[in-house]
Amino acid sequence: MTFEEIYNDHKALVYNLALHYVQNIEDAEEIMQDVFLKVHQSLDSFKEKSSISTWMYRITINQCLDFIKSKNRQKRFAFITSLFSDKGDDVRQDAVERHHPGIQLENKEALEKLMKHINDLPNQQKTALILHKIEQKTQVEVGAIMYLSAKAVESLIQRAKINLSKNIESGKG
Repeated sequence: MTFEEIYNDHKALVYNLALHYVQNIEDAEEIMQDVFLKVHQSLDSFKEKSSISTWMYRITINQCLDFIKSKNRQKRFAFITSLFSDKGDDVRQDAVERHHPGIQLENKEALEKLMKHINDLPNQQKTALILHKIEQKTQVEVGAIMYLSAKAVESLIQRAKINLSKNIESGKG
């Protein structure tokens, strides 16, 4: 399979999955570019032990998690440097503008709250929940993507649901 075929067959998968993680069109596009750069660089080393789409999910998830970690480091750095600036009370982080195609305006606030709660979950729980509930993958497919058994995926999803419920009920976020 050529890079062009992989790109054409998987660009929607990569973009939509990235959008689920970051809820921002520009960030999702940046992640998509990084994913396909990584795919292009490592296409020769693809061993076909799994399907191309499973491989694409793995790369995309890793890029999303790396991107989020990097953004969090940038926010912490901005906060710390603002503490040492002349205007110490000027700590400011612009709220991330969230865009998600197909969501009606009246549901936007509720979706933002839910996605914030999902993003606050531990990475494994967040990934399992997004793949299973949003990407509608079976537990077996999620297990293949995450290198876990279907039973472990089921457990992660249950813990994610419990943690989401607790956070929503407590009004956290």
